[in-house]
Amino acid sequence: MIRGFFRLVGLLLLAGSFIFVVYDGARWVADQALQFTRFGQFWNDVHQSSQAAFKAWIEAKAPFLWDWIVTALLDQPVFAVLGVLGLLLMLVFRPRKPLIGYSRD
Repeated sequence: MIRGFFRLVGLLLLAGSFIFVVYDGARWVADQALQFTRFGQFWNDVHQSSQAAFKAWIEAKAPFLWDWIVTALLDQPVFAVLGVLGLLLMLVFRPRKPLIGYSRD
């Protein structure tokens, strides 16, 4: 049950990644300039106060994490972040291989 839920979430993240690839591609055709939507910009547009609260929480716990890891993640394109996260969920929660020669009770 849980495995199927997380696979569904991974599939939805992959679908969101594809949507952002199409969105950025359409913007590229319209503007004649390739500009990817950054994950930090997208998060800021969706819910600005949660990003500020997350920054305050991370800086209180481990300030080096914000400077090194989170800012690097926020500078990546949205389709890459969603795609990698979706692929990880799909791989981690994939169905088990059937055992050959053994029966599961």
